[in-house]
Amino acid sequence: MNLNISGHHLELTPALREYLVEKLERVRRHFDQVIDVDVFLSVEKLRQRAEISLHMRGKKVFVEAIHENLYAAIDLLVDKLDRQVCKHKEKVQDHAHESMKYSAPAA
Repeated sequence: MNLNISGHHLELTPALREYLVEKLERVRRHFDQVIDVDVFLSVEKLRQRAEISLHMRGKKVFVEAIHENLYAAIDLLVDKLDRQVCKHKEKVQDHAHESMKYSAPAA
C-alpha cells in the first residue's frame, strides 16, 4: 500500500502521521487489496478538512470529512471510508456466488 500524505496550511507532525497510519490499519484489516492511498489535510479558518482517495483493485473511493478538530475529522473520515470499503468487499464477494445454472435441483 502506497501512502501519500500532504497538507495545506498545516504542518504534518510525526504524531499526526502516526495517528493517520494507525487509523488506516483498520481499513486494511477489512480489505487488504488496497493499492494507493492519497490523504490531503487542510485548515481553513476554523474548519479542519481531511480528504482521502483510496485506489483498490476495481474501484476508486473518495471520502472527505470536515470538523473543528483535525483528529476528529480523521476519525470521521476513517469511519466513512471503512463503511465504503466493507460495502465494496461485500459486493465483490457476492458477485462470486454460484450461478443458478450449476446449482443442484431442489428435491
